[in-house]
Amino acid sequence: MNQSITQPAPDDEARGYDLALLQMGRKLLADDYRFTTVTPLTHQRNNSRAQNAIARDMRDIFGWNRPFDAALLPGAEAAALRQNQVLRAHAGQWISNVRYSRLGERLFVHSGFPTQAADSVFFGPDTYRFAQAIEAHLRTSTHPVRTAADIGCGSGAGAIVIAGARRQAQVQALDINPMALRFTAVNAALAQVDNVPPRYSDLLSGTSGEFDLIVANPPYMQDTQKRAYRHGGDRLGSELAVRIVEQALERLTPGGTLLLYTGTPWVDGTDLFLESAQPLIEKPGFTWSYREVDPDVFGEELESDTYACAERIAAVVLTVTRTC
Repeated sequence: MNQSITQPAPDDEARGYDLALLQMGRKLLADDYRFTTVTPLTHQRNNSRAQNAIARDMRDIFGWNRPFDAALLPGAEAAALRQNQVLRAHAGQWISNVRYSRLGERLFVHSGFPTQAADSVFFGPDTYRFAQAIEAHLRTSTHPVRTAADIGCGSGAGAIVIAGARRQAQVQALDINPMALRFTAVNAALAQVDNVPPRYSDLLSGTSGEFDLIVANPPYMQDTQKRAYRHGGDRLGSELAVRIVEQALERLTPGGTLLLYTGTPWVDGTDLFLESAQPLIEKPGFTWSYREVDPDVFGEELESDTYACAERIAAVVLTVTRTC
């Protein structure tokens, strides 16, 4: 067992929970389990179909997060999950508090559906796009990566992608959510990477030194409940991403890069995130690029009072490199 898995979980109860997640994840990998996490609306629509009321296989239990009969999940792993309350009783059946999803050949544990708890750890379509952006950067960049940071690491997907591609790098997985740090440790163990130390940090405040690569996939909605995994602050959720840009640019090595995947609201033809970020990135000593990877995400938010003035929400990637 990777020693780092216990680092964010010092008490025996938490260690038992995390170990149960790790053991179940290893069994799913051995059985070639595969599940792709979809948007919450698509997930809800699938589960609302009459034929999907009860789980029939592992994908239904740990992907679609459907109730299941105890006989469907026998064995020592299931007993450990029940003992550590990863599974909970549900209307005479059982249901999982977590999901497992594939990202390429790696498996990631994250929060169950729906993600409503304050300490929920999100994984979904944004995660796939974020990982693809990191992989594309690593394929083309010639700058060595010795130190890296994933700000608001969540499930650890970004940090683990970097760690797997740059085995000699020290990749810090940073988050203010202790559950995110625990899931990251489990996921790093499942990916068999040992260069991803999870660390509690509000953005980069808990770190020192400079980084060759900083990545972030921050929450970007303006959430009325201000849940950490979802709330991106004011200006329709774009404030947090701007704060990340401001802090990260001060901590890049010469030749180092910030890669930020986020969502941005458009109001009256204006990209609110880019409008705020441009004064920070259009400075001597930096080059940058910016692209929309999806012009229309979370369109259902436009029906809320909060987003009544927004035309759309777009998924974007900002890349900023320090040249000197």
